[in-house]
Amino acid sequence: MVQNQTSFKVAEVEVSYKSNYNITERPQINSSQVAYKILLQHWQLGKIELLEEFKVILLNTSNRVLGIVDISVGGVSGTLADPKIIFAVALKTNSSKIILSHNHPSGNLNPSEADKRLTQKLKDGGKLLDIEVCDHIIVTNHSYFSFADECIM
Repeated sequence: MVQNQTSFKVAEVEVSYKSNYNITERPQINSSQVAYKILLQHWQLGKIELLEEFKVILLNTSNRVLGIVDISVGGVSGTLADPKIIFAVALKTNSSKIILSHNHPSGNLNPSEADKRLTQKLKDGGKLLDIEVCDHIIVTNHSYFSFADECIM
């Protein structure tokens, strides 16, 4: 008896992460102020008061920056931060820690209830993956709000 052999087509997945920098040359984040300064260097300041964007700083175990990734760009009043995308990037880069960040085009630094819920959701997800969510920083042109500094992580 001959069995029917069905051939399945599936996509091949390849994971890679390439760095052109020695790890000791990368900035080390030891405060929210340092994180804010690094974020401002990678933000298009012409858009910071126009569109809400969500970015993630990827860190190793020594808080050295592995990279900054743009997660999403939205409208004036919000943007989507998909946990699957955030953790897929963190896992792909073998990050041990992450710092979440987004801007408020209004200039209001106060976190919304949605900001607080998202932060907690990502913090809980990070625990399952052994990826520490160290902070969530709300960015404006002139200042910032740190969830960690305000003890609401």
